[in-house]
Amino acid sequence: MAEREHLRITGVHAVSALGRGADALLAGVLAGAPAFTPVRRFDTTGRRVTVAATLPEVGTLADELADAVDRACRAAGLDRTHRAGAALFLATHGGPHSLPAPAGDPTGPAGGADTGPEVPALAGHLARRCGLGGRTRTYTTACVSASTAVADAATLIGRGDLDRVVVAAGYLVEPDQYALFDAGRALAADGAVRPFSAGRQGLLLGDAVVAVVLESARAAAARGAPTVATVAGWGRAGDAYHPCQPHPEGHGLARAVEVALRRAGLPAAAVGYVNANATGTPYSDASEAAALGRVFGAAAGRIPVSSTKSVHGHALEASGLLELVVTVLTLGHGKLPVNAGWLGPDDNCPLDVITDAPRPAPTPYALTLNAAFGGANTALLVSAP
Repeated sequence: MAEREHLRITGVHAVSALGRGADALLAGVLAGAPAFTPVRRFDTTGRRVTVAATLPEVGTLADELADAVDRACRAAGLDRTHRAGAALFLATHGGPHSLPAPAGDPTGPAGGADTGPEVPALAGHLARRCGLGGRTRTYTTACVSASTAVADAATLIGRGDLDRVVVAAGYLVEPDQYALFDAGRALAADGAVRPFSAGRQGLLLGDAVVAVVLESARAAAARGAPTVATVAGWGRAGDAYHPCQPHPEGHGLARAVEVALRRAGLPAAAVGYVNANATGTPYSDASEAAALGRVFGAAAGRIPVSSTKSVHGHALEASGLLELVVTVLTLGHGKLPVNAGWLGPDDNCPLDVITDAPRPAPTPYALTLNAAFGGANTALLVSAP
C-alpha cells in the first residue's frame, strides 16, 4: 500500500518549558529533570496546586505559533514556492486573544497565556503570515487534537491528495484550564507527575508550541529534503465508555495501536519503545497498561515505556505533537527518555518503565500514544530515518 512508503517528517521545531528548539527538547527529556516550577504567569492564590511547566518569557500564542511554523519550514528547507502549496493543520485551545489585537486596542493580549475561541481565524492568520497557501484545518478535540491532525495529514498525503502539510499545535498554560483541572482534583498535589508509578497523584500542565512538516517521499526527494523520521502507521479509535474515563481494559487505545501496526504492515514485535500517554492519574495509567497488554501480550512487560509528561507536563491540545517530536528526536539520537517521578512499581501497570537513565533504542520503531476525554484514542508509529 502506498501509505507505507510515502510519509516523511522533514522539519520540526518545538518550544516547551525545557527550552526553545529541538536540541533543548532532546537534552531536557534525556536529562529527565522535571521542569515544574511555581506559576508566575497568573495568580494561583487559593488553588490546591500552584506549579506547572512554563517558560518564563513567552509571546502571544499567535506569535509563538508563527515562529514555530516558520522555523520548522526553514528546517525542512521549504522556500517560498514550496510553502505556497503547503496546507496548515492547526491544533490548539484558542481564545479571545489568539490573534494580535489592532494597534491601540486596550483589550488586546496582556501576555503569552491569553487564549480563546478564535481558532479558525488563527489558522488563516498563521497561514498568511508564514506563506502557506494550501488548505487550512483546525482541531480542538482536546488531548488528541494534534495527533489526530497528524493522522489526517498522513492519510491525505498517503492517498495522494496532498504533497505537504505543516501540522502546528500550541498550548500556553492559562488560568481557565488550570482552574478546571485544579478544581477537578486532577492536578498532582505533591507537585510531581509519576506515570505508571505507585503513589501517583495526577497530572501537571505544561507549555508547548510545536510545528512539524510532513511530506510525501516523492515531494521530499524532489527537493532533496532531509528526513527526520518516517511516519509508518497511524490509528484512531473510540471506546465511548465514559465521558472522562477510558475503558478499564484499554479497548479503544488497543484498537488504535492495532490499526497503526496493520497500516504499517509491521508485527507488534517490531516496536522497540512506547512514548505513553500516561498522565500520572491512577485510573488512566492502569487502563493504558491494560491496552498494551492486549496488543503485546506477555511481551508488554519487556518493551521499554516512558511518559515524558513527567518532565515537560501535559500540554493538552499540543501534547500529541510535542510527544511525537520527542519520540522522533530520541529515536534519531538512539536513546530512550526516562519516566521521571518514579516511586515504585504498581501491580496494575506491569510494564518495563524506563526509570533510572536513558536506554539505547533496541529497534528503529516506536509508538507515541494519546487519549482524550470522551474515549478518543490515537497511536502514531514512527521510525528513525
